[in-house]
Amino acid sequence: MAIFRNEPEEFQRLDWELLQNGAITLYFRPQVLTADVDWLKEHGYRVDTFDCALWVDKSEMHEALAHQLEFPEYYGRNLDALNDCISDLEIPDESGRVLVFNKYDSFAAKFPHVAWSVLDIMESNSRDLLLFGKRLIILVQSDDPAISFEPVGGRGVSWNRRESLNRSRGL
Repeated sequence: MAIFRNEPEEFQRLDWELLQNGAITLYFRPQVLTADVDWLKEHGYRVDTFDCALWVDKSEMHEALAHQLEFPEYYGRNLDALNDCISDLEIPDESGRVLVFNKYDSFAAKFPHVAWSVLDIMESNSRDLLLFGKRLIILVQSDDPAISFEPVGGRGVSWNRRESLNRSRGL
């Protein structure tokens, strides 16, 4: 079971930092994202990466998620079915699973409600999975340094610590 212990060194871990304010973290610079993904991989996390610029419509999104995440054949390719399949996602007990959404801004610009709904589904499921000692972390890279989302799963979507200030993203 991947639990955190109430010890000072645990609070310095990247995975703790990423999950303490919600499961979803925004990234602007790919090199910042890469450094964090490398740390997570080194600590046993299973990482799935998606190029959201390739999602020209909602069906492309569902197809990419179903294929990469190995959803069952009966996956309904809608948001309710996505919610169901994410709740059953295989997550390593000793570490966790990370979903990386690169260029999410390109998908969000075309389908803002669906893009928000996907993040809402991910956040809600991550919180539920934590109740069973399962860590699901979502890293969202955007080429738009001003991207923002309404709260998901009852939580705000925040920038990573190295890019949290507007000036660190060139704004």
